[in-house]
Amino acid sequence: MARVLLFGRLSDVAGWRTREIASDTLTALRDLLCGEDAHLAEALRAPGVQVALDQAIVRGDAALTARSEVAFLPPMSGG
Repeated sequence: MARVLLFGRLSDVAGWRTREIASDTLTALRDLLCGEDAHLAEALRAPGVQVALDQAIVRGDAALTARSEVAFLPPMSGG
């Protein structure tokens, strides 16, 4: 099972910060999360949300293993 982390507003919307979820790919994982909670789905699809797989930003799909760590990161601001 992949370890899934939500940060910032995403964890506030979901009501959790860390979960273990079985999924083969990043796309399937995101679809599963979106299917469980419409509010989280909207938040995950917001502009600027990024995904880190094993602490590296990933764009597009990627395979997951039982040891994968997937972090959903809200838009960053600062200066």
